[in-house]
Amino acid sequence: MNCKIGVIGLGYVGLPLAFEFGKKFSTVGFDINQSRISELNNFIDKTQEVDSESLKEVISAGKFLISNKDSDLHDCNVYIITVPTPIDKNNRPVLTPLLSASKTVGKMLKKGDVVIYESTVYPGVTEDECVPVLSEYSNLIFNKDFFVGYSPERINPGDKKHTLTKIVKVTSGSTPEIADFIDKLYNSIISVGTHKASSIKVAEAAKVIENSQRDINIAFVNELSKIFSKLSINTTEVLQAASTKWNFLDFKPGLVGGHCIGVDPFYLAQKAQEVGYHPEIILAGRRINDSMGKHVATEAIKLMIKKNQNVSSSRALILGFSFKENCPDFRNTKVIDIYNELLEYNMSVDVYDPWVSASEVELEYGVKTLNKVEMNNYNLVILAVAHKEFVDCKFDLAKNSVLFDVKGILEKSIVDGKL
Repeated sequence: MNCKIGVIGLGYVGLPLAFEFGKKFSTVGFDINQSRISELNNFIDKTQEVDSESLKEVISAGKFLISNKDSDLHDCNVYIITVPTPIDKNNRPVLTPLLSASKTVGKMLKKGDVVIYESTVYPGVTEDECVPVLSEYSNLIFNKDFFVGYSPERINPGDKKHTLTKIVKVTSGSTPEIADFIDKLYNSIISVGTHKASSIKVAEAAKVIENSQRDINIAFVNELSKIFSKLSINTTEVLQAASTKWNFLDFKPGLVGGHCIGVDPFYLAQKAQEVGYHPEIILAGRRINDSMGKHVATEAIKLMIKKNQNVSSSRALILGFSFKENCPDFRNTKVIDIYNELLEYNMSVDVYDPWVSASEVELEYGVKTLNKVEMNNYNLVILAVAHKEFVDCKFDLAKNSVLFDVKGILEKSIVDGKL
């Protein structure tokens, strides 16, 4: 295949993708963040998705260029857009980064070029929202002069087992010929193969329901944990017993944040409402999962009161701030909900997470994280994220202090409360 590939957006999704394509094709990894470009050109990936030695090897081979200059993209003939698709404070989809990237690519499109989108969207965004931008800024005709495809990202940050090349890739294209071309392109780097969808809308819908399904299942066990708490039943033991049946789905209660599961259901809900359908189950699941941070804080406070702690003058420590274990990604972390709720009780609250960037967390959330911690200084300790550093940690707590285990990873004998 005679391709020069430009990957726009070098975050958790774009970098591993550009890295793999850069092994086989002339590839430009593009990002507008100058500090990110500088780090990568010094073989440092703060997302920890690509190790330094491998990054250095591929860049040094000469096919993989990392840049923030538009001019380096001009002679590409395949553009892959992997920018974030967040939601606003009212849980409405924000397509601004996607449309801005489409504008950038549109200005350099040439006849015969292909644009592939990987960002999570609701069905119809690629053709109804992005294609018009590409047409406007290129002055080219869709499906005559240029073509598009959609291949949803399935990156699982921090997962060293299910990496990019080991996850089946869904592909699609705006014409049958382009669908074949895109499928063949991805098959060149995906060792476990691809699934070619019948249309772009089918591929878009498949992606958005993957995480909506997980969100609903987690919401169910989160609701169970609230019920069983009131019945003085151990939720973990109930799930262990139920999971002995072959078709029981193994989900656990917890906080649901991150760039996908905590966001994607709102994209599907938005589109459903646009066509006149109110998605009850999807939104109910979101409400339950979004309530869990406050629920954790409330349950922990109850335990403190039972131990005759003076809550308003107490010190609390939250262990973990990223949205999942053994990962520096704190996008849409729900740990912040625990933090804010404890502040409502006039508590002094500290956060310790050895994985996240302290400066970035402070910039994004206004929270100063500790670089070391002594647990016996606190009246309440909440283990919010199951980082490996916490699994075997010695919890040397002060007398009458409370230890709340959100993730259910600690010995039952040392824990005062859990979901």
